[in-house]
Parts: sequence; structure tokens; C-alpha cells
Amino acid sequence: MSWLESELEEQPAALERLIDRQAENAREIAKIFARDDVLYVLIASRGSSSNVARYAQYLLGRSHRVPVMFATPSLYTIYEQPPRLEGAVVVGISQSGASPDVSSVLAEARRQGRPTIALTNVADSPLARVADAVLPLEAGEEHAVAATKTYLNSLGAIALLFAAWDGPVAESELARMPELVREQIALSLETAPPLHEYEDIVGATVVARGVNYGTAFEIALKIRELSGLVVEAYSPADLMHGPIAAIRPGWPVIVVAPTGPARPSVEGLVLPLRERGARIIAVSDVEAVLRRAQTRLPLVPRVPEWLSPLTAVVPGQLTALRLARLRGLDVDQPAGLKKVTLTR
Repeated sequence: MSWLESELEEQPAALERLIDRQAENAREIAKIFARDDVLYVLIASRGSSSNVARYAQYLLGRSHRVPVMFATPSLYTIYEQPPRLEGAVVVGISQSGASPDVSSVLAEARRQGRPTIALTNVADSPLARVADAVLPLEAGEEHAVAATKTYLNSLGAIALLFAAWDGPVAESELARMPELVREQIALSLETAPPLHEYEDIVGATVVARGVNYGTAFEIALKIRELSGLVVEAYSPADLMHGPIAAIRPGWPVIVVAPTGPARPSVEGLVLPLRERGARIIAVSDVEAVLRRAQTRLPLVPRVPEWLSPLTAVVPGQLTALRLARLRGLDVDQPAGLKKVTLTR
């Protein structure tokens, strides 16, 4: 078994460890968002962590009713002209905690007297050292280049911060997620199609909306990392505003449409995509969505929509792994990539 497969299957235990060890810490950190001088959230991140940040835009935006936006690290590093950060709480998300540009954003925020929070899997990393508060991911060491359990636990960390603010019902729902992720992995392994009809594809498109917008980007990233295919992610609205013109007959489109308010918007794309000859790969717990797809990747039911990214990413992880295997590639060492990427 590859490291990637092993770590993918470790995800329920890693998530359970995070919840058990860091729930109280998350409650204390969540108080920072309630400070009277906090008017918005600024997130610094790269790679998979930016897909977590997209999830945070929805959850932290909903819980605190403030804008949640991405930092522009080049302003802090290349141009050395950082913006004024009055009113910000600045969050750095980095699985390794080693990315200099992410740390630079938090260092500048501290210089300006703003509160800073780090979400990282390495508690003594440069990012952790520059932050006022640290929420460790508790994922354990991750060997595969493509992140699985550190990504899932990063989502879990954001969910902990949301639940700490939202209260006991949300905390109870989150406590059930390790078992539901375990069920999802078993279901995805049991029902995973062979994907031979996609062996010769050159690319694909992934579509999702709402809390799973980041899931679309993460699935696209995993397929790109492992297979070198050109895969792009869009919301339904963005796809319809021009990029849909590139969808040709036979082009694979992965639609991520779990139960929830965002599902009708994604489901509504299936018919126009099929009219263009696209091959639909559906990630959903809704039978009507799955029936309209050529390839079905079912999700376990009973997952609250705000937590659905923790299960919806699993079929995407396995799809990325199997597409890479079909192409004879090493899933633990994708060509030209390293586990830790140092960017400035």
C-alpha cells in the first residue's frame, strides 16, 4: 500500500484526535473573533491550505458576519508595501508551517498590533512561532506529497472554530464526523468505478458551490498533482460566464452536489453540460443527481451541509489516486513536487 492510500485511510482517526485534543483550545481561540476591534478576517495560505481558506470564507463569514478575504503575500515580500490592517484578525493556514510568505503576513500583522492565529500541523514551525495563538492540526506525520489527512484536519480545525462559536448542536454534529468519514471511505472504496474510460483524458473540470467550493478546488488540485492533468475548478455561475464554451463532447466534468442549499445550483448545470456532450461524474448523496451521471461517486447520507466538505473530498481523493495509477504514476512522489514548498 502506498503512503497516500495509508494516510487517506488514517483520516477518521486523525480527525478524531484533533477534536479530542483541540476542542477546548479552539473555544479559547474563537473568542479572538469576537473582539470589538475585529471587523474582518484576513487569511494567508497556499496550495491545499487555500482550499481550506475557501471553506473558512463560508463558515467564519457566517458565524461572525464579517468579510473573510485572502491576503496578497507579494505585497508583504516582493513589493515590501503591506496594507494597513486595522480591524483585521489574521489567520495563517499552512500544513507544514514553513512557507515564508504565509509567515510574513502574520509577522507584519503582529507588527501592526493585530491578533494572529496559526493553523498548522507543526507546532514549532516558523508560522506557529510568529502567531499569537496556534491551533495544531494533530494529523501526525504525513509522508505522501499530496495532502490528505492534513487537508481534512485543516477543514476540521475551521469546523472546530465554527462550532465553538455556534454552540452545542454544532459541536455534537462535528463529533459525529470521524465515524461518517470512516463510512465514506468504506463506501467510496466499495463503489469506486474502475475509471478505465478516463484513462486517456487530458483534463477535466470540477464544479461546486457554497461550502464545497473549496472541495472543487481541492479535487482539481489532487488530480493535477497526481496525474499532471489540466483540471480547473469553477462555481456554476463562473462556469456559465464563458468557460463552459471549452466543454467539448467527451470532456469529463465532476459535479460536487451534496444535500444542501447549494445543490440545486450545481444540479442545474447537469443538463446543459450533457447537451454539450460532457461526461458527468457526480459526487452526491442525492439519487436524482447520481442517476443523471455517467459515473457515480455516492456520498454517505446524514451529513450536515456545513460539514459535507469533510466527506465530499474523499471520492475526489480516491479518483485522483486511481487516475494516477491508470497512467502508471508514483502517487507518493508526483513528478517535480516536494512535500514542503517554500514560496516568498
